[in-house]
Amino acid sequence: MKIDPKNPADLSAQIAKAIKDAIISGDLPVDERLPSEAEMAEQFAVSRPTVREALKRLGAQSLIRTQRGATGGAFVNRLRFEDAYGQQITTSTLLLSMNEVSFATACEARYALERACAPLSAERRTADHLATMRAEAHRQSQPGLTDEAFCASDVAFHRALVDAACNPVLSYQLAGAVEAMQPLMNMITFSARSREKIIGYHSAIADALEAQDAAGADAQLAALAAYTQELAQDVFAQRDAARNG
Repeated sequence: MKIDPKNPADLSAQIAKAIKDAIISGDLPVDERLPSEAEMAEQFAVSRPTVREALKRLGAQSLIRTQRGATGGAFVNRLRFEDAYGQQITTSTLLLSMNEVSFATACEARYALERACAPLSAERRTADHLATMRAEAHRQSQPGLTDEAFCASDVAFHRALVDAACNPVLSYQLAGAVEAMQPLMNMITFSARSREKIIGYHSAIADALEAQDAAGADAQLAALAAYTQELAQDVFAQRDAARNG
């Protein structure tokens, strides 16, 4: 592992990248103990605080873990898909908030990805997945449920639908779509939508998955996507009318 001291990039960032690259390439396998701070400081010809900062960067990415004691030190971590969900959601949320992504674009992407899961979810859904979707649909029908709680339940329902595909790579990739894009959509449409309609779509989707009817689930998701787009258009039209009035 090497760095370029003449490179204007931060030295700790260079060290972190060198170690990350070694982990990705397999040169540093899972559970491998990294050299000590003193050894790395000598290897990279930098100060120990610089090495320490690099290790903090790697720890923040869950690429390494630290252990105390005589047998302690920094070790290559086994990164699980579930552990990376938070980073995926945060990244997706930041991308949506920092860039001018239209509602229509976000909605199109999110439902296209979710509909791609429908055939696998219909084939592989378990009783637990169905129970979660049914429980969330029931929760959404409770009188007095706040808008915030309804939106959270909406996300939980669709997360169960995606997880029903039983494919951790898909679940990871769609974590941002469901848990970043959907709250954005809910924020815009929650005041205009009919809870009864949403619950109806959710119940029909669960019915289709239980019957292992992939086409039926896809049709309901398509209808829900169209309804969501229609709601957004109405909301934006009302806003424009209010500004111009």
